[in-house]
Amino acid sequence: MKFPYEVVPALIGISIILVKTQVAVGLSSQEVAKIAKEITVLIASTNNPGSGVIIKRDGNTYTVITAAHVVAKPDNYAIVTSDSLRYQINYKTVKLLQDIDLAVVQFTSDINYKVAKIGNSDQSTEGTTAYVAGFPKATAVISRRVYNFVEGKISANASKALKKGYALVYSNDTLPGMSGGAVLNDKGELIGIHGRADTSTENLKISDINPNIAIKTGFNLGIPINTFLRLASNVGVKLGISAPPLVATAPKADDFFAQAGDKFRKGDYKGGIDDLNEAIRLNPNYAKAYYARSLIRVALSKNWQGKDWQGAIDDLSEVIKINPKYVAAYNTRAFFRMQLKDFQGAIADANQAIKINYNDLNAHKIKAISRLLQKDLPGAIADLNQVIKINPNDAGGYVGRGKVRTELKDFQGAITDFNQAIKIDSNNIYAYNGRGEARVKLQDWQGAIADFNQAIKINPNDAEAYSVRGLIHYALGDKQSGIADFNQAIKIKPNDPRGYVGLGVIRAGLGDKRGASAYFRKAANVEYQEAGDTELHQKILELIRQLQ
Repeated sequence: MKFPYEVVPALIGISIILVKTQVAVGLSSQEVAKIAKEITVLIASTNNPGSGVIIKRDGNTYTVITAAHVVAKPDNYAIVTSDSLRYQINYKTVKLLQDIDLAVVQFTSDINYKVAKIGNSDQSTEGTTAYVAGFPKATAVISRRVYNFVEGKISANASKALKKGYALVYSNDTLPGMSGGAVLNDKGELIGIHGRADTSTENLKISDINPNIAIKTGFNLGIPINTFLRLASNVGVKLGISAPPLVATAPKADDFFAQAGDKFRKGDYKGGIDDLNEAIRLNPNYAKAYYARSLIRVALSKNWQGKDWQGAIDDLSEVIKINPKYVAAYNTRAFFRMQLKDFQGAIADANQAIKINYNDLNAHKIKAISRLLQKDLPGAIADLNQVIKINPNDAGGYVGRGKVRTELKDFQGAITDFNQAIKIDSNNIYAYNGRGEARVKLQDWQGAIADFNQAIKINPNDAEAYSVRGLIHYALGDKQSGIADFNQAIKIKPNDPRGYVGLGVIRAGLGDKRGASAYFRKAANVEYQEAGDTELHQKILELIRQLQ
């Protein structure tokens, strides 16, 4: 059984980043990257991996600054330097700053390591270049911690800090494990310590998607280095440099932008919009504020019907008016236009993003989705071929092409694509689900069940896998296992129609038309609330009519 709307998340493989354009000033990114790699260290521990920055050398004693939450609990910590040498940390030397998410640790070595040059974080204003360096924690795809250096822009530098001292907001695509890492300016100077990765976007998800597919808001947070300089003496650190004196100022647009991100993080979407409205009032050309407001407009409601798609699109149009080369704005507007079935508008936006940056995978994927939803399957294949050509290691490209090949009834070709996706990412549940569906078409029931079992093993909350496995159990005559799977799918996602459809099918097979109709009506209601008047919604209504 296929559900057209769920092709979107499996195909998309998308992570829309807030800012990707750059202006060449100061050092080149390669020069800053070299500096960052020399001063950034990995902080290893049993439970809470993090990063840090070397800020001082006194004889053979080095001082490293990091985020306090990285080293807050006693553990067997170690510093791993750029030459891969490991130095144990005496936890007694760990010093936490009071009420600020910063800490310093020390290690000893006779080797000459580079020390960070301290910059003036007050000068890192909205729109300036920022780099973040650190060591993301290991994943299923990358089994060890590998140094990561990402480029972006400052979104805000608040004069009034948020809780724990956070005031720098930037668009860099940060990952867990990079907390405590360096935030550098275009001169390679340390302007902040990274502490919080991108805001959760649960309500922005259009359907059942994994964390690698969510639209990102760009609300990454760091603590300005000037904040540390003003408090360094409290933890016995003297760097021979002082922060500029604090000057009282009226609230500025950056303050409201930072507050909006904090409220978004806490689920206060209305409060976030109010703050962004004020930021835009103070700075009518604040492109990032319009962009962020577009995302929060969509997050305001969990149901498709309650999402302000048009308001979000209007905000993105303002972003593009301010900055016509803002690739992420075109991609996001295209994504939102798809929700209103404006597929030609979505394709036009994707084409514009591709014109600005041909290698932008997001744009090619969005274009493929739009073509798929218009039943232009060869066109979707062509777009996904481009994704794979640009990045042969993009698992999402293979998953998407596998889905389209399934639609084209090229089931063996689809399985080949899903196999490749699994080879790249052995924990890609969409590849297992897609391969399972293709195997169903070939009546390879046991192979299909094995794939859905694996998807559930990877993610026990995968409602899709339970729903389709339930249908297979039913098809093989095991009604009780089918019912159990459908009930589990509903328990996991009460607003997903698939479990209700499955129970309706079983009731209909038992001759219980009234019971079947009730389940189908429930499925139709939740599908309409979640995704509007989709093809699936119409098919469910047709099932109800057939039972009457």
